[in-house]
Amino acid sequence: MQPLGPAPWPPPPITTERLTLRVSEARDRAGLIDLFASPEVGTYTGGARPREELEASVPEIPGRREGFFVVEREGEFLGMVTFDRRDAEHPGHVRPEGNEAQLGYLFLPAAWGRGYATEACMAALGWFATAFPGEPVVLPTQTANEASLRLAQRLGFREVEVFEEYGAEQWFGVWTGESAGSPKV
Repeated sequence: MQPLGPAPWPPPPITTERLTLRVSEARDRAGLIDLFASPEVGTYTGGARPREELEASVPEIPGRREGFFVVEREGEFLGMVTFDRRDAEHPGHVRPEGNEAQLGYLFLPAAWGRGYATEACMAALGWFATAFPGEPVVLPTQTANEASLRLAQRLGFREVEVFEEYGAEQWFGVWTGESAGSPKV
């Protein structure tokens, strides 16, 4: 996976009405382990990872990389939003050379159904649109993941194609900042 790009990192924390998006800190380790060990979260991401494996492998300060935002509310870890470059060998691209920015997100089940993912992703897309003006963002998700498909629609992603990957049908969309206007935070 290639680095996100030339934008300064880390940015100052991004605040919304209810949330803060910021770089990862040591205090986020337990929340990230809970996230990746959750059977509910793992439903569409290849399954939950064993907690013992995570305890042994997750670094003291996890997720310390370009494009990785921790999402918190009043100091409580809720999940993460990420931007990574989509490798050219994967199906689904909007540019011939690939390497598009790809939005990812995972939230703890206790945070589901409250609009936090929408709010956090809109804020992250707003940051991205400023840091990388005019660059598209792509989003693949399993077609079986109805909540993720609804989120993609709310965020203004438009369908490009549907394909098979990881043994499941994948929906692939693009956000250009013009799909639903730039996100407001």
